[in-house]
Amino acid sequence: MAKIKDVAEAAGFSISTVSRVLNNDPNLTVPQETREKIYMVAERLNYRKKTVKQMVKNIAFLYWLTDKEELEDVYFKSMRLEIEKLAEAANVELTTYKISNGIEAIPENIEGFLAVGTFSDKELAHLRSITSNGVFLDTTPDPYHFDSVRPDLVQITKKAIDYHMERGHKSIGFIGGTYHNPNTDEEDMDLREETFRSYMQEKGLLHDEYVFSRRGFSVDNGYHIMTNAIEKLGDQLPTAFFIAADPIAVGCLQALNEKGIAIPNRVSVISINNISVAKYVSPPLTTFHIDTREICKNALILLLERIQEKRKYVKTLYLGSELIVRKSTNEIAY
Repeated sequence: MAKIKDVAEAAGFSISTVSRVLNNDPNLTVPQETREKIYMVAERLNYRKKTVKQMVKNIAFLYWLTDKEELEDVYFKSMRLEIEKLAEAANVELTTYKISNGIEAIPENIEGFLAVGTFSDKELAHLRSITSNGVFLDTTPDPYHFDSVRPDLVQITKKAIDYHMERGHKSIGFIGGTYHNPNTDEEDMDLREETFRSYMQEKGLLHDEYVFSRRGFSVDNGYHIMTNAIEKLGDQLPTAFFIAADPIAVGCLQALNEKGIAIPNRVSVISINNISVAKYVSPPLTTFHIDTREICKNALILLLERIQEKRKYVKTLYLGSELIVRKSTNEIAY
């Protein structure tokens, strides 16, 4: 196995310098080119290959959600925890900034950023002014300047509709939240609803009265919307629903159970995220599994590419999903 002396000789630097670089000595000041050459040689010679990791400093984690939003949707909390864990394992120095801090709180000397949440055009312009190294998770707000990693919600929505249709359902409804537009401070149609409407229209099965949305992706919101749907539609309630997120779906199941509407014999339900509680609700929820670890891992890889490999072109990565079939769906009974 190669030793520090071997790396030093091959790289053309002193043993002391090589040792301090490989051990991430914070008091050592050497050009970035020197560090990169030493790490390249260390990797080539297989010097402690599994433990040699260059520290990446001054990375901002922009967590642009309120405490209430995180509390209502554990999807984002799991993403935050995963990012923090992966950054530590990759020797990335991460500093978290929240929406309450404001965009001006982000230092101008950051090496790059990872971002979760919704950003205004003004905030995006500010980010462009301080760095070109940034990755957004779950959204693609600036595809011409920054990378992004997100689940393929368009394909998920189409797969959900196809799954219901393959089981005989033609009366299919949608329940979801809205997208809060930070530029207008208004509620816009979410991508899942947009796709649902266009795909159902293409199939000749769209009924506007079966589509319900309201701001928020919480359990309470799902309960409120489904209760309203039941009261409004009565016996004309669709035989199946595609629901935009698991927390909303949990509230929908509560409302259906309270009203004595059998799931799945009267109403089949499919959702998205596969949060931990999905398998324990009544009935256990059929849902698309979104792998938050894969989203976070790939976001970190893309960021390190931009910083360490000096990649200039922008990447947008869409991740697939797996449908976890449980007891909230079945074939329609005629």
